[in-house]
Amino acid sequence: MRKVAVLGAVTCVGAAVVVGMPGTVAAEPDPVAGIVHPARDPAAVMPTPLADPFYTPARGFENLRPGAVVAARVVDIGPEPTPVTATELLIRSTDAKGRPVPVVATLLMPIGPWEGSGRRPLVAYNVPIDSLGNLCAPSQQLRLGLAAGLRSVQLSLSKNYAVIVPDHQGPRQAYAAGRMAGHAVLDSIRAAVQTPELGLSPDAPTVVSGYSGGAIASGWAAQLAPEYAGELNLVGAVVGGVPADFGLLINTMNGANAASGVFLAATLGLAREYPEIMGLFNDNGWRLSQFAKDLCFLDAALLGVLAPITVETLTDVAHPTELPMVREILAENRLGTAAPRVPVLLYHGINEVWIPFAGAEHLYDDWCRLGVPVRFEAHLGEHLIVADTGGSAANSWIDQRFTGAPEPVGCSKVSG
Repeated sequence: MRKVAVLGAVTCVGAAVVVGMPGTVAAEPDPVAGIVHPARDPAAVMPTPLADPFYTPARGFENLRPGAVVAARVVDIGPEPTPVTATELLIRSTDAKGRPVPVVATLLMPIGPWEGSGRRPLVAYNVPIDSLGNLCAPSQQLRLGLAAGLRSVQLSLSKNYAVIVPDHQGPRQAYAAGRMAGHAVLDSIRAAVQTPELGLSPDAPTVVSGYSGGAIASGWAAQLAPEYAGELNLVGAVVGGVPADFGLLINTMNGANAASGVFLAATLGLAREYPEIMGLFNDNGWRLSQFAKDLCFLDAALLGVLAPITVETLTDVAHPTELPMVREILAENRLGTAAPRVPVLLYHGINEVWIPFAGAEHLYDDWCRLGVPVRFEAHLGEHLIVADTGGSAANSWIDQRFTGAPEPVGCSKVSG
């Protein structure tokens, strides 16, 4: 069914490109509304709203403090190896431009009592959402029993840690917008630890963790925390396989088979948070934005395989990434410009094809230069392999942060 849907979208987009090309004979109008003359309306390319009033915040929510719980409910996520109570939270957060927005997170609380020393720890686990549709968000996938990306959560739950899983792309599913993601993670932690009824303490030791698209959220949460949420008891950050610098990916993912679909999704996601980018779109850009607005990761990857479209196809502007406005947005979303105040475990595949190893090296250098204690593990293998091989060391490192092991001093780089 997924392949049929994406094939249909590719066919429609392809037909639209032909219709719009000069020197061709115009075909009969496409039955898809707006295919020939797409509406240039940012609202039309946002994700389809969920038909559930829970996700619509009450009037005046914007006057609440960041991290305040707007609504909460217990949800069924199906049987888990570790029995948990799953609570879905609607939270007041802040977007990339400082405006109030609602975000969603799911708190997984083990039913068994915490028997370790100190407060029950919390892991903020950031799923690599890498998608554009609301149904792709972790909260929805958990309730549908489709949360394949949450395997790492099970290990944390088995140790009786609480786990918060933020929908870190925010209400516009702004994939690749780092500041939005960082705010969403930090406000999800705030909601979890500052709401006594949920069973956690305000000083609960917390680690943010994520891989790939989830590492964008973890890195930005760690980097923004000192200024945005300094009251939280963050004790560490895990950042694996991170696309730290969107500008580098243009040379490795743009038009590169399956990677091109994911890269386009990131471009459209960033444009949702920075709609000034949409001002650069031509008709093809608006058409693709409309067709792709609800795609999940696998659909975007399949789109890249079937039609490896470059971002240059979406605009009539020559060298769009050289425009001052675009360069400013890319710079604003590049990790490494501010210092986390917690130890960081950074790991990356030496044999990465699409997310350059150089990007992780630059991030390591930037954070070390700012005085952040970073352990950088370079693993043999490409992206999917290192997601597994690096996960074990990451979980051990999290345990060390929670058990009071001495904090790392300085930076170190090792081959894992």
